[in-house]
Amino acid sequence: QLVESGGGLVQPGGSLRLSCQLSGVTLANYAIAWFRQVPGKEREGVSCRRSGGMTAYANSVKGRFTISRDNSKNTVYLQMNYLKPEDTATYYCAATDRNIISMLCLRESTYPYWGQGTQVTVSS
Repeated sequence: QLVESGGGLVQPGGSLRLSCQLSGVTLANYAIAWFRQVPGKEREGVSCRRSGGMTAYANSVKGRFTISRDNSKNTVYLQMNYLKPEDTATYYCAATDRNIISMLCLRESTYPYWGQGTQVTVSS
């Protein structure tokens, strides 16, 4: 089970940190990703971290977002800085226990396990 938290309303230029807690599994064995979706649009891969530590980011968030994990808490984080109105979306975390290659890291179909989503709204 994956449970996201940390969403909310923030002004442009502000920051938020999303959390995704996994239960019933060992996080260290999983690849984790963050996706986001706006109504009427396809789900977009934002960031991912493979179990070996490799990370990837969508071009639209590079330099602003950082994915990290705390295996002791079984939790993955997405630190989002310098937020823009176009970052407004529902953010989902996803997980797989498969050993994936880098080109699959931000692909939606890679992940069988999903959280319920948390809303992020960037607006003044």
